[in-house]
Amino acid sequence: MDRDSHSEDALSTMVLENIKNKLIHAFRATGESRENPQDSGSTVRPVSIGRSYQANEELRRAQIDGAITWLRSELLEMRSQDLQLAQTLLGLNTEIQRLRRESFGGVEVEGDDQQ
Repeated sequence: MDRDSHSEDALSTMVLENIKNKLIHAFRATGESRENPQDSGSTVRPVSIGRSYQANEELRRAQIDGAITWLRSELLEMRSQDLQLAQTLLGLNTEIQRLRRESFGGVEVEGDDQQ
């Protein structure tokens, strides 16, 4: 089960990295489309605009990284809850089977062989 958990971690990391790259690309495309069309022909931008754009880009990346970190923690919490639920269900099934055996005094109960 530990091996499955490790492969799920690797898969979820790859999926989240893919989402991160898509978001970065989308924000980059959005930022470029906001630029003034008249400036697109010139290669020199004022330094303050360049710094502002760079600061906004870094802020967007930080927000994306924060969102991915939050998603990762939520997925880990969900996995933990899923494992706890599975253990609880297995324990309940075992207890039900034990109670069935006790209540019928060891007599074969119809439906036991199906589980």
